[in-house]
Amino acid sequence: MRLPSWLMCRDVNIPAECHTGLRGQEFMDTSAVEVLIASPLEAEHVAAIGAVDPRIRVLYSPELLPVPRYGADHEGRSRDLGAEQLRRWRELLARADVALDLDWWAPEAMRDNCPRLRWVQGTSAGMAGHLARADLPDGAVVTTAAGVHGVPLAEFALTGALHFVKGVPGLRHRQRERQWTRQITPMLAGRRALVVGLGAIGREITRVFSALGVEVWGAGRPGRSYDVPGMTRRLDYTELSGALPATDLLVLCVPLTADTGGLIGETELRLLPPRAVLINVARGSVVDEDALICALRDRRLAGAALDVFAVEPLPRESPLWGMDNVMVSPHTAATVAEENARITEIFTDNLRRWIDGRPLRNRFEPDRGY
Repeated sequence: MRLPSWLMCRDVNIPAECHTGLRGQEFMDTSAVEVLIASPLEAEHVAAIGAVDPRIRVLYSPELLPVPRYGADHEGRSRDLGAEQLRRWRELLARADVALDLDWWAPEAMRDNCPRLRWVQGTSAGMAGHLARADLPDGAVVTTAAGVHGVPLAEFALTGALHFVKGVPGLRHRQRERQWTRQITPMLAGRRALVVGLGAIGREITRVFSALGVEVWGAGRPGRSYDVPGMTRRLDYTELSGALPATDLLVLCVPLTADTGGLIGETELRLLPPRAVLINVARGSVVDEDALICALRDRRLAGAALDVFAVEPLPRESPLWGMDNVMVSPHTAATVAEENARITEIFTDNLRRWIDGRPLRNRFEPDRGY
């Protein structure tokens, strides 16, 4: 699909005046808003962004962006920009009022390179790690892609649970050995899942598991109230030790913050029963990986379905690769064919809100880390 000519990068005159909008946030004069797409995106989604309002001017030069390694890849392989290409990229950065994603080239210099920037729409639900490497202009707002990945991560969590509960590793082994050995298997229904993290992802995981007859307990931030359909009991992160001995499925979907780093260590792993399965779609640092490897090696856990790791890519020498009670996913459980369409839906809705001076969805709160 060719981009319409009105979406191509070109010079426009933008008034310098700003007006003060909601919560003291500075909103650019809506006679024109230059929107930089700083991550590879399909042409139909670029067109949808430009069609939100006639005052939007889309800046999109995919030949200056990292090369995607797969669909919906928002990191990609970095390009070696020549002098002329670099000049063009810096010009786009300098013009941007709004950006979809952070600058891939020099995020640590965005304060200087993006003087007009007032808002960044992230392509990830967890932006804390990305923002730790970026230096944004004072007052710039960040919104996340929270809600985009709930369904695919819930599907992965269900896949991991069924993989071990229904004995898929043993089935595959007997198939390779051509063994016809009849046996009984347990049911997923009637088991208890402890979902740690009750944001959009945790809510979707709770919905999926509870619909299949799983009793779902949820753990959230201390002092917060949660209304999560399908959850039968709520506790705080600080109360995990009392719930772990009765947990069949420990599902981690918390953002990585000062409170959740190392949340599951050797002590917590020893509290889990041998039948338990650990599923991690949060961040690798939420779990003490060395302690997890020891627990799996000693068969103190039935298995682990892991989409995230302490070091990524997972080093080839990691024992996790060779364990028959581990399912390794290369941090792609949330990456599905529909991802860019769903990110675009959030971004276009937020663009309408931005232009209208209304509150933005998924606003990142630095003090909370998400």
